[in-house]
Amino acid sequence: MSCQSRPAPCANPTQPAWFDCFRRWLIALLIFVPACSQPAAPTAQIGEQNAQDIAGQNRAEAPALELLSHLAQLGVKPWHRADIQGKGVTVCILDSGFRNLQSQLGKNLPPRVTTRSFRRDRELEARDSQHGLLCAEIVHSLAPQADLLLANWDTDDPKSFLDAVRWAKTQGAKVVSCSLIMPSWSDGEGGGEVHRELQHILGNGDGATDMLFFASAGNTAQRHWCGTYSPSEDGWHRWNTDGEIENLLTPWGNERVAVELYGPTAAPFVVEVADDRTGRLVGSAHLEADASRSVGRAIVRFEPTAGKQYHVKVRCQDGKAADRQEAFHLVTLGGSLNQTTARGSIPFPGDGVKVIAVGAVDAHGRRASYSSCGPNSREPKPDFTALVPFPTFARARPFSGTSAAAPQGAGLAALLWSNQPDASASLIRAALKLSALDLGPPGHDIETGHGLLRLPNRP
Repeated sequence: MSCQSRPAPCANPTQPAWFDCFRRWLIALLIFVPACSQPAAPTAQIGEQNAQDIAGQNRAEAPALELLSHLAQLGVKPWHRADIQGKGVTVCILDSGFRNLQSQLGKNLPPRVTTRSFRRDRELEARDSQHGLLCAEIVHSLAPQADLLLANWDTDDPKSFLDAVRWAKTQGAKVVSCSLIMPSWSDGEGGGEVHRELQHILGNGDGATDMLFFASAGNTAQRHWCGTYSPSEDGWHRWNTDGEIENLLTPWGNERVAVELYGPTAAPFVVEVADDRTGRLVGSAHLEADASRSVGRAIVRFEPTAGKQYHVKVRCQDGKAADRQEAFHLVTLGGSLNQTTARGSIPFPGDGVKVIAVGAVDAHGRRASYSSCGPNSREPKPDFTALVPFPTFARARPFSGTSAAAPQGAGLAALLWSNQPDASASLIRAALKLSALDLGPPGHDIETGHGLLRLPNRP
């Protein structure tokens, strides 16, 4: 279980240090010749327009100033001046919110985009949300000459999601960006049937049609728990060392709440949600294992009552589960939990080995408190972080959360690929790692990954 985790190795111990240095130098040479200098360290106002500068500006002008500042911090401006703007690269935005798409074309998006719905009703704008348009706007801001694909799917149907990724590949997409999470579609460790198929579609990174897939690291650090099953005398799981068996759940509003239990287990777990005051049961679910019998999930969905709180209880009907050290993850969507662990909270698809998970940091390079943490994968997670919020022209307030982080990675990858169209996905990914600005402890860490996404400077 990664929340207890084994640390990921930083280098191949069989290779001498000089070999790793030579490899990194060669990657930089192949991708960035003749410009391979590292970006400068961030300023105290990283990605933010100084408040005094904005104070005298009309609010209609402020997003433009903020965008210029943000692009400068990403190292994008010299690339644009060199006319490297994503030409020849296709980027696919996978999302569920594309309402009022026509109003954005030719303004905050290219005049033409290619769309496809994989929902059962085939409605691209079925959901009353602009979430996907905001993600697409970020990619367009960074790589304005890149071609955009927009696709949605049924968020309860993994097959429709995989069909959307396959379609993007047939359309020539080199980069995919997805800022939606589906926690129980994996075992919380980068495994499971959906991940296996997704990895097959993306490729190993060396083929001519292999893609890079960027995903939001998730905003679940404060509403996630993971660990091993620890039963009380009555068999209910104890959430902490004090022996509490009820994990308080506070809904954010009146919209539907989901409680998802998942993990690398097929044990007969049961999750129950009850009114915290009366104890009345509002929902329960038994874990269902996938075809491999090594991954399982149980989901309780319910409509909360305004002002009420609920509690979550978990038990395993197999008395030997504690001896086997059965492990699981639990996350809430639409509410917060009282007992949480940020460690290991990156959900599907970001926990996948071939997926690039991007977390969120603030103006001072600190992880946003909600931004999910690793290391729940066979690869170090998260992979990178990006500054949020990102300025937008599509609405009054900036776009925040790790949702705004993933498309920044996609946009930077599009610029790199347009500069070296024959490069492999693996080389583009390695180039991003090489130019990232390290944050926190030296090297990869479970809060900020390999560092802040940035492009190398150009002359």
